[in-house]
This record gives sequence, structure tokens and C-alpha cells, in this order.
Amino acid sequence: MTTQTKPFSILVAALGGEGGGVLSDWIVTAATAMEFPVQSTSVPGVAQRTGATNYYVEFLPVRRSELDGVAPVFALTPSPGRVDLVAATELMEAGRVLQSGFTHPERTTIVASTHREYAVAEKVVPGDGRYNGQTVIDVASKLAKKVHLFDMRQIAQQQGTVINSVLFGAMFGTGVLPLSREACEDAIRQSGKSVKASLNGFQAGFEATSSGKPQPAAATSVPAPASSRAPASFDTIIDGYPEPLHAILRAGVAQLIDYQNAAYAQTYLERVRTVHEVPAAEGVDKIAVTKETARYLALWMSYEDVIRVADLKSRAQRLQRVRDEVGAAPSEPMRVTEFLKPGLDEVCSILPRSLAGMLQSRYKHRAHQLSVGIHLRSDTVLGFSMLCLLRSLRPLRPRTWRFALEQEAISDWLACVRRSLAVPGQLAYEVALAGNVVKGYGETSERGHRNLRTILALAAEIGQKDAAQVTSQVRAERLRALSEGETPSPTVTTGEPVFKPISFMPRNSASTRSD
Repeated sequence: MTTQTKPFSILVAALGGEGGGVLSDWIVTAATAMEFPVQSTSVPGVAQRTGATNYYVEFLPVRRSELDGVAPVFALTPSPGRVDLVAATELMEAGRVLQSGFTHPERTTIVASTHREYAVAEKVVPGDGRYNGQTVIDVASKLAKKVHLFDMRQIAQQQGTVINSVLFGAMFGTGVLPLSREACEDAIRQSGKSVKASLNGFQAGFEATSSGKPQPAAATSVPAPASSRAPASFDTIIDGYPEPLHAILRAGVAQLIDYQNAAYAQTYLERVRTVHEVPAAEGVDKIAVTKETARYLALWMSYEDVIRVADLKSRAQRLQRVRDEVGAAPSEPMRVTEFLKPGLDEVCSILPRSLAGMLQSRYKHRAHQLSVGIHLRSDTVLGFSMLCLLRSLRPLRPRTWRFALEQEAISDWLACVRRSLAVPGQLAYEVALAGNVVKGYGETSERGHRNLRTILALAAEIGQKDAAQVTSQVRAERLRALSEGETPSPTVTTGEPVFKPISFMPRNSASTRSD
């Protein structure tokens, strides 16, 4: 051994359920088989997207017999700028490694999948909180020596395996991993689990990286579920609108038929018509206003309640998607646990308005105490039957408290859109976009309704203020609601008291400090 020999360092950034630990074990097994000194550690991260974990592996690419009894000392954690190979199972996990400064433009090779699994921080934003994946791709090319990015999830699904095997093959395909292919494949065989599928994934990842063909370096989002086309019986009505509105109207009709029924979709088109037929003032793009109204009206009318959640969770397509994600074979049993935490609002949402009102007035102040977590085994007959029972309440939805609440708010919003069309400029367009601030359930829904009422109150000031000023205030309040969603604007108030529970905690005498 010469003094120039240095350990080879590998940092694997993975999410829970993607086999990052198994990948780390494969590397250790392969290095051990080649008689290389090796050490691995893992650093669990905060739970996000089912939990993110760093797996760090160091090995000296020199056989132990050549070390003359000298035992190398390895690091337990990666050091900034001193990682040779970064492997990430998702694009933002690669971004997390880049942000931490572990890569070096003259040393590090990055291998990562470009697909997205959205983080909690992205999902909680009321508007579009997704991070720009292209930024990670651009930065990676500057902060690493070599970059190999492509959609490994898609390849894993095609091969019927988990993404870790594709990532392992891609790591080997870079040519920088000082391990033999035989040792890598033997490590997979020794694991004894889904060996054939994992070897196929390894081969596919290797070919994708080593082929020399440029891979599409573009962030790929979570695929949207395919929606059914609107029935032909609606074509005549939809064709009566300008062509730019056809696609959004057909999507809205299909969404609402799937959510409730054809009559509900007919109500949707009638509501859009009441906006489209209103004469617009000079400078108002009525097509744009109608299009955004139709978009957010369809989403709002298909609000999520207990009935909808049960419906989606009990669909065959969802169960098959879960099997595909975990790589379960058709003959393999699968255990599925639904984690639910219904609160007072969720229970009241499916009750008649009178009964829900009574419960709200009596127990609203204790709502936070009544929210109990439920673990429902939907793979059992009893658990799945409960989901089917809840989804069977769909015909009764129009008689529920939540339905009445949402329809009243929708009517107020549409009325404001129609009034705003008579105002020159962008006010009607901004009010139409404000339909996006109401979403979710529970506290999120309540906050959205408060924000919308604030926006509608601002729009109603058109008689006392200049149109441009009102439009600017409406836009600012809408953007604030979509970006923050938590606190009201310091310059705007609706005068509504907001319920905030106060909890009194007993003092622990053992922890009381005495001086």
C-alpha cells in the first residue's frame, strides 16, 4: 500500500421504504467479498415523505492481505467536499446533499433519480409549494464532477423491483465504483430477497448509465391519475362554449361525475354559464376569467370529505398502485394500515346540518380533545368493509352539513366574480383565482374560508376605492393566503373572532427549580 491510497466514500440519500439500508448492505457485502476494509453508518433524518436517511459507507480499495496488518480508520459521517459518490433515490434528496456541501466539483460523482416525492413542506403550502427541480439539476452540474440523472422509479416499475437495485446498477455503471460486477451481483444474490427482479433492476440501471446515451435531465413529477372523459351527452353543452374552455370543462365534468353524479356535473356547467354570460367591461379577458373560474369551481365542488377519502382508499386502482410501490408480487399477501385522525369537523361533515350544528355548538371548544388517531387495517374484511360503508354514503352527501357550507361559500364567490366582470381591468380575474384559497378540511378549510371572506370583502370596496387599488389589494391578499395560509394580513381584518383552545398543564413539582 502506498501513502496515496485513500478510502472511497459513498453517501446514499434515500427515503423510507426505498431500500437505502439494503443498498448500503449490498455495498458492504461486495467490498467484504473483495477483502476490502469497509465500514458503514446510517443517520436517520426527520420524518418527511416517510422519512429521509443518510447511509454512509467508506472502504479502502486495497485487500487486507496487502495492508501488512495495518487497520485503516474510517469516518463515521461524511465530511463536506470529501464524498466520492453520491447516490440519491429522489431528486430533492440529491438537493439536500448538495445543500449540505458534501459534493466537490473535482471529486464527486452524483447518481440520482429525477422523479419527485413531494416533501411535507411542499404539501402544506395552500398554493403551489413545489420546489423547482430544475434548479437542483442546474446546481448539480456545477457542484459535482460527473452527474447522472434519470427517472429510476420508472425503470424500477418496468422491472418489477424497488428503486435501490436500479440505483446500485447506475452507481456501478458510472465506472467510478471500485468494485467488481461479480461482487455486486453476488451481494444481491446473498440477500435472498427478490433476487431475480433486483438483478434485472441492476442491469437496467447499469445500461442507463454506462450506455453513453444522454439521459433526460428533467425533473419528473408524481404522475397524475388518469381521469375518465366526460360522457358524450355533455358534448353539446360544452361545444357551445369557446374552444379554449373545452378541455377544462370536460375535465371538470369528468371529475364531478366521478365525485358525485351527472346531475352534479350539470350544476357545475350551469354555474360556469352564469359567469360566462355576464357582459364584461373594457379590458377584461372574459375567457381567462371563465377558464379559471371553471378550474377552481370543479376542484372546490369536489372537496375532500370522509366519503371521498373512503372512496379513493377502497378503489382497485389504489390498491394496485400500493402493490406496485412496495414491489409485491400478485401471489404475495400485503398488509395495509390506514392512518386516520378524524376530528369533530370531519365527523360533522357527513351529518345532517341540524345535528352537525348542535354538535358544533356543544363540543367545538373541545374539538382538539376529541380528535383520536385510528389505525384501520384495510387489507382485512372488516377494515375494507368500513371503507365501503363510508363511501356508500355518497348519495346522502347533498344533505350533509359540509355540503351546505361549501355550496353557500361557492355561491358568494361566484356572485363576486360576476360583479367584478363589470369593473375594467384585472379584478374579476383575481377574484376568480381566489377560488383556490379554499381547500382541505378541518382547520385548513376554516382558514381558507376566512381568507376568501377577506378577499371578497376587499373586492366589495370597489365603490369606495380606485379599481386598480382594490385589484392590487385582492392580489396581495390572495398571494399571501396561498403562500402562508396561517396568519391574516396585518392591514386587513374581517372582525371575526378565531377560536383558539387554551390548554392548562399541571406543574411537575419534581422539575421545579429551587434556588
